[in-house]
Amino acid sequence: MPGCAATYDVGEVRTSCAKCGSLLDIDYDWDSLPVPNSLADFEAKWSRRNEPLAFSGVWRFYDLLPFAPLAKIVSIGEGQTLLHPSNGVAKFVGLNEGNLFLQYEGMNPSGSFKDNGMTAAFTHAHTIGASRAACASTGNTSASLALYCGVSKLMQAVIFIGSGKISYGKLSQALDYGALTIQIAGDFDDAMHRVQQVSVKQGIYLVNSINPFRLEGQKTIMFRVLEALRWRVPDWIVVPGGNLGNSSAFGKAFHELHQLGLIDRMPRLAVINAAGADTLYQLYEKRGLRWNGGRPDASIINNYYAEMDDANRRASTIASAIEINRPVNLYKCLRALECCHGVVREVTDEQMLDAKAQVGANGLGCEPASAASVAGAKMLREQGVIAPDERVVCILTGHQLKDPTATVAYHTHDQNEFNRVLGSRGVNRAAFANRAVQVENNLEEIIRAIELNS
Repeated sequence: MPGCAATYDVGEVRTSCAKCGSLLDIDYDWDSLPVPNSLADFEAKWSRRNEPLAFSGVWRFYDLLPFAPLAKIVSIGEGQTLLHPSNGVAKFVGLNEGNLFLQYEGMNPSGSFKDNGMTAAFTHAHTIGASRAACASTGNTSASLALYCGVSKLMQAVIFIGSGKISYGKLSQALDYGALTIQIAGDFDDAMHRVQQVSVKQGIYLVNSINPFRLEGQKTIMFRVLEALRWRVPDWIVVPGGNLGNSSAFGKAFHELHQLGLIDRMPRLAVINAAGADTLYQLYEKRGLRWNGGRPDASIINNYYAEMDDANRRASTIASAIEINRPVNLYKCLRALECCHGVVREVTDEQMLDAKAQVGANGLGCEPASAASVAGAKMLREQGVIAPDERVVCILTGHQLKDPTATVAYHTHDQNEFNRVLGSRGVNRAAFANRAVQVENNLEEIIRAIELNS
């Protein structure tokens, strides 16, 4: 934060400043580091796919996150992801053909974007000799940490989850990969509070997105987006807003690239909250909270949190990955919104599930939280904030199989199952349901059903 000139050695295990209490950033002395002449220089690494660090979609951009010795990097092939142009989703959103792109982070080894940041945080943990690493999680972070621990055998994973706040698709990963899983009574915010306490008391390395090295890895999602667009900056990046690590990392990525002269303009950033976990939307769009040159009005935040506590208001959304009331990267996200001339919106669970169905109908499966980006782009297009001829990239953060229960409930014939999974979240309809056709076990009836539905 401005006014606090404290610096710390890269070898320290620290997430916040002892002087001012704010989360730390990784700041590079670019004048003394080798910087590529252009982003296209990174393409040469595609010819060295037999080299693990050239194969990684994170570490082939090492020159833009050079915080660790090359020999200490832990990579499992993360970042082999796809920027998929989708005219079908463009039509749903209201964009011209050729202007909507889906950045599909579900192709990562653990099935979500978290691997981009985890390889960076895990590498730093390995660099400083950590033997245990911990996180609080709604599911994706725990799956990613457990995977890196399981593959590398370098440290033990300790995972904190809230009661009933994790999908089986994600929990199964953490259990299968051998993590020590601690389930506490409470939600993600409670788990986050406890894991920070335990990590300090027990000397366990913390890998949640308060860890500044996590965000360095997540920057590379934007590098790959630019690479797929032949290094042309899109008009919009639209991203789900949970703990706000991605939005913070994306803003940092573009700021650094612009500072280094590697891009000539900044994209606009849209952060999309779930209506049931809309802290950023309420603070930014309703109460006017801004970065303000590094001095956001903390009273706006404190008053809002006090109101939540007085009302005992808990986050509640089908999009469990962004079911967070107290985003830890709030300040960094405010900075990203300022430098990218950003906006914040909230979408309902119903809007997310409809958007998710349209993403699926056009060939990619994503978890509910991912679809917040598409639902948010549609809303911004309807509001006239995004123009039909602007180039928009929506981030799909996680794979469909992270939460198959929601998908099946949306498309099911069974009203009881729909009500159990979705009705309790305020979802009243499934506008794009693709229900199974039920027929007797009779050849003529089966053929008739196929003909009627073709």
